[in-house]
Amino acid sequence: MKYRSWLEIDSSNIIHNLKEAQGLVNNKVKLMVVVKSNAYGHGTIEMSKLVVSKGVDWLGVDSLEEASLIRESGIKTPILVLGYILKENLKKAVENDISVVVYNKETLAELSKLKKPAKIHIKVETGTMRQGVLLEDLEEFIRCAKKSLNIIVEGIYTHFANIEDTTDHSFAKEQLRKFSQALQIAKDLKIKPLAHTACSAALILFPETHFDMVRFGISMYGYWSSPQTLVSSKENKKSILLKPALSWKSVIAQIKNVKSDTPVGYGLMEKTNQDTKIAIVPVGYWDGYDRKLSSVGNVLIGGKRCKIIGRICMNMLMVDINHLPDVKVEDEVVLIGHQGEENIAVEELAQKIGTINYEIISRINPLIPRIYK
Repeated sequence: MKYRSWLEIDSSNIIHNLKEAQGLVNNKVKLMVVVKSNAYGHGTIEMSKLVVSKGVDWLGVDSLEEASLIRESGIKTPILVLGYILKENLKKAVENDISVVVYNKETLAELSKLKKPAKIHIKVETGTMRQGVLLEDLEEFIRCAKKSLNIIVEGIYTHFANIEDTTDHSFAKEQLRKFSQALQIAKDLKIKPLAHTACSAALILFPETHFDMVRFGISMYGYWSSPQTLVSSKENKKSILLKPALSWKSVIAQIKNVKSDTPVGYGLMEKTNQDTKIAIVPVGYWDGYDRKLSSVGNVLIGGKRCKIIGRICMNMLMVDINHLPDVKVEDEVVLIGHQGEENIAVEELAQKIGTINYEIISRINPLIPRIYK
């Protein structure tokens, strides 16, 4: 079956990015690939199977639902749920050998009631002010966890608040100092869990953040965490090449000739300034193509840039193809990726609507087929 909109994922680029990460860490350091949020738009199951086949040690997800999908696909690799799990669902996680993040005593109490031992990773709050145990409460929290024979403190970790959006890494270094204090508390209490702090930016920039495991997220898919991370990597002479793996494609559903001074789309917000040939593309904001790209975004047709005209609709958008002499219905349209000599990068779309590359790719509708090549 052919599709009217689909994503193509270049497996060779994914494997390349994985090898780049592996080349930056000591062979004793475990590597977690973060596949949360539909693998940043790339497809949870397909991505998980690919990286597991290449020997990654862990998979990181946000929810129990994501972890369960992976387990149901037959993957037995260790999984850590980084987000919150409702107390009544903890039993399912433990029964499926899924490790859970904890940072409140209510979760500990629920886990202690279960018959099967629960593997936990304690999240330490060092400065992001999201989920996590405050440093001053950590000793008591670990003692509470140790009281239950059903709880195994498998890991301890934190997350950086400002390691990627800046070239001044003083705050991240302060977080690292606090995490070292947390590790000392754990050591004093006679536990030595798996320690991890490094996201993609930290993995690339700071070997001292690697500890026992690194969490490879956005850069696994070929994207820099931020322009500042790229700048810092060059300043620190960190040689790494990232290759984006995702392309988003569609087709022309209709071609029509429109007279000059004709409004196009909802709200009559844009009019043609000459007799114009337009193409209708069956992709809209339901698909994850942001409505803020109305009248400013571009797609590629026949290797040429074509401007979006009028408002992006729920299920379609319109583009100006006046400069293309030879086009026909069902010709390929590229929303993200290469066509001919042209390229529309995820970062270009993010810049136009004032967001980050993470949001552009992770919001692509999961119902759109992902084709791994």
